[in-house]
Amino acid sequence: MMSNHKNILIILFTLLSFSFAKERYITREGVISFFSSTPLEDIKAINKQVSCVLDKGTGEFAFQLPIKGFTFKNALMQEHFNESYLESDIYPKSVFKGKIIDWNAIQLSENPTEVIIEGELTIHGIKQKIKEPGKIWLSSKSIIGESNFNVELVDYNVKVPKVVRSNIAEVINVNVSVQLNPR
Repeated sequence: MMSNHKNILIILFTLLSFSFAKERYITREGVISFFSSTPLEDIKAINKQVSCVLDKGTGEFAFQLPIKGFTFKNALMQEHFNESYLESDIYPKSVFKGKIIDWNAIQLSENPTEVIIEGELTIHGIKQKIKEPGKIWLSSKSIIGESNFNVELVDYNVKVPKVVRSNIAEVINVNVSVQLNPR
C-alpha cells in the first residue's frame, strides 16, 4: 500500500514538473555592434549572428556570438581584428551568461522598461563580471531587449600594437539588440 502512494506521488510530481516547464524565448539573429572612436579614426563593426535565449520564468539569459561574425567597412580591418586583436582562431566566440535583476517585479508591456543586467561576459578567453543597464519590452509575441555599455580592452587582455594604438580606443562602446521569439 505504501508503495502505491509513493508511485502516485512520483507520477504527480513528474506531471507537475512538466506543467511548470520553462518558457524560453530565443533568437539566432540578434545584433551586436561596437564602436571605437579616436581623434585619428572611428572603427565600427557589426555581428548579426548572435544567439540568445531568455528564460521568461527566471529572467536568466545567455548570449553567444562567433567573433568572426563581425563585419567591418574594409577587409583589412576585419583581418587585423580577427588575427591580431581578438585572435578568433584561438578564441572563436564571446559568451554572456547572466540575469535581469528583479525580474519578477518587471511588468512586460509595449513600453520599454529600464532594467539592470548582471552576469559574466567572456571575451578573448577572459571572464569578467559585469552589471549594465538595458531595456526590455513586448512587441507582438516577441520580447525585445537592448543594452549599450562600454568594454575596456585591458579587462579582456586584448593587446593593441603600439603602431596602431592611437587608432583604437582603449574603451569600446558595445550595442546589443535582440528580438526573442517563443520557443
